[in-house]
Amino acid sequence: MTKKTWLVADSVLVFALTAALIWPLFKAKYLDKWASIESTFIADARFLKDHWPHPRWQPLWYTGTRFDYVYPPALRYGTAALARWYPGMLPVRAYHLYVAFFYCVGIAGVYLMTRILSGSRASAWLAAAATALLSPCFLFLVDFRNDSWIRVPQRLGVLIRYGEGPHMTALALLPLALAASWVAIREWRPGALAAAAIFSAGVVSNNFYGATSLALWFPLLLWSLWITHQEIRMMWRAAAIAALAYGLTAFWLTPSYIQITTLNLKLVAEEGNLWSRWVVLAAGVLFVAGTDRWARGRRERAYPVMLAGIFLFFTLNVLGNHFLNFRVIGEPARLAPELDLVLILVVVEVVRRLWAGTTPRKAAALAIVLVSFSTSLKFVRRAWHIYIRDPNPQERVEYKITDWVARNLPGQRVMATGSVRFWYNAWHDLPQLGGGSEQGLINSHPNLAYLKVAIEEEGRRTVPWLQSFGVDAVITHDKNSKEIYHDFVRPEKFTGVLPVLYDDREGNVIYRTPRRYPGLARVVDRARLEALPPMPRDGDERILQAYADLLEKGPDSPAPSEWEGTDVLRIQARVEAGQAVVALAAYDPGWRAYSGGAKLAVRKDAMGQILIDAPPGEHDLKLVFELPLENAVGRAISILTVLAMIALIVRRPEVKV
Repeated sequence: MTKKTWLVADSVLVFALTAALIWPLFKAKYLDKWASIESTFIADARFLKDHWPHPRWQPLWYTGTRFDYVYPPALRYGTAALARWYPGMLPVRAYHLYVAFFYCVGIAGVYLMTRILSGSRASAWLAAAATALLSPCFLFLVDFRNDSWIRVPQRLGVLIRYGEGPHMTALALLPLALAASWVAIREWRPGALAAAAIFSAGVVSNNFYGATSLALWFPLLLWSLWITHQEIRMMWRAAAIAALAYGLTAFWLTPSYIQITTLNLKLVAEEGNLWSRWVVLAAGVLFVAGTDRWARGRRERAYPVMLAGIFLFFTLNVLGNHFLNFRVIGEPARLAPELDLVLILVVVEVVRRLWAGTTPRKAAALAIVLVSFSTSLKFVRRAWHIYIRDPNPQERVEYKITDWVARNLPGQRVMATGSVRFWYNAWHDLPQLGGGSEQGLINSHPNLAYLKVAIEEEGRRTVPWLQSFGVDAVITHDKNSKEIYHDFVRPEKFTGVLPVLYDDREGNVIYRTPRRYPGLARVVDRARLEALPPMPRDGDERILQAYADLLEKGPDSPAPSEWEGTDVLRIQARVEAGQAVVALAAYDPGWRAYSGGAKLAVRKDAMGQILIDAPPGEHDLKLVFELPLENAVGRAISILTVLAMIALIVRRPEVKV
């Protein structure tokens, strides 16, 4: 067998062994992890399956947002496609099948990357086995170690327990992107260059923490090759990989997407600090200077240079955050699985070099391996026990509540919290005030309303928040409820304030919000609305009450509304002079309003919702979310990129670049 054949055969075998290790995940439907964020990815994929192939607007979460903004597309499309095209497959099963497959790809990818970069087959097997069975970060992160049942490796633990499917899928593709990039940058290989772009785009298209790791690792890989080989053409090849990877993601990774994601990061992560940025800069200067002196022109040192770089910066980021509150961007603790991979690669290289030495060195290498893998015995013996199935999801409060709402309050916007919120759209299209997470939020005020309603101790003071965002009902859970998070500070605060719609006598109550008319549209006094200043990010009770009064105590003119699919809201309204129409949906520049063929002006109101300048008269308003120009341009770029990659591979030019 040739070296390439062995490479493929070994990779397939690693995949198969990993599949055997996690086999129950391939077959799993509902697990007992009802607190897991996997629920929102399942719900998102279910929504996409039912509104295939591409809804432009997501009307169910945060009073609406662009569908593309909610999350990168790979996992949601992969899961939805499986559920749509595989007969009888539920979205929850499709999600578990998707993440299980790529988890195995990830371990095989570690084998492939280590084999290509180090040149050692034994090291590749050792790295793959360690990645599947060990978490060296447990040596330093005590809380993580204590949180791990039977020493389940961190990458598998966060996947199963916390639902980090997109992140772990991105991590799975990371070694493949790096291995292909190593080959493509080192010499002109069109196929490898295309593969590097595809896998890099796959990393970004699954999760941004994986993309962060790629953004940190790729320059270090490039530097390690360039400083040891001194070929300027490597820079052009690396630039080509980056350009092609972006081209493949341009159809969704638009400038506004990056802007919105950066803004929403503040909701789920602390801001970086100045001293950390200075430390990163100093570490970068020292690393470049040191490796320039040690490895310039020494081709055999390329891999050690890369290992030194990733060890320095990943330990600085994750362990520095843990012990010293080091932070540049995001939540460094989320990168613990990446730190595991880095530590494993470094230790495997140390073991390889020890094994190549004298007998005492070989003994030391063997001791390191035996001691390390001895910590995985408990996990190996009980590897299948971590997948605890729930055969009766219909008995869960998350299912019962949403099923009741679907039957009794169809199409009505409801405030759900905790695990009910997470699973709220896993089975039905049910509008809610919140959403799966705070990603894709284009109007921050619904998030503020959510927080105010949950933490405010007096029920009456929260009613204007509910009215201002068209919330028809609110679900509460007291201490007796089997809902997991119990986000309400005082769930009993609505007793005697709002009428009860549902009470299961198990701690779960649904209250009706007092609203003058149903639906998501109101005819309002234009001058009074325009006189209101924009609501500040931390809220203002006077503005809130004035806005709620405009909606609920305005003109005696009902404005029935109904969604047509996901991208069109139809509103019937009678408008008189001095009046306008407010749609209780998040404003976006992509909205267009039409009445009788005429285009009407659409603006943002004081609460970040849609204000339609309709002239006096009876209107059949059609509010349409149209494809933004940046997405149309991005699609063209992605198509051209695919054509360029096909030409690159097929033509195989003779001239090296």
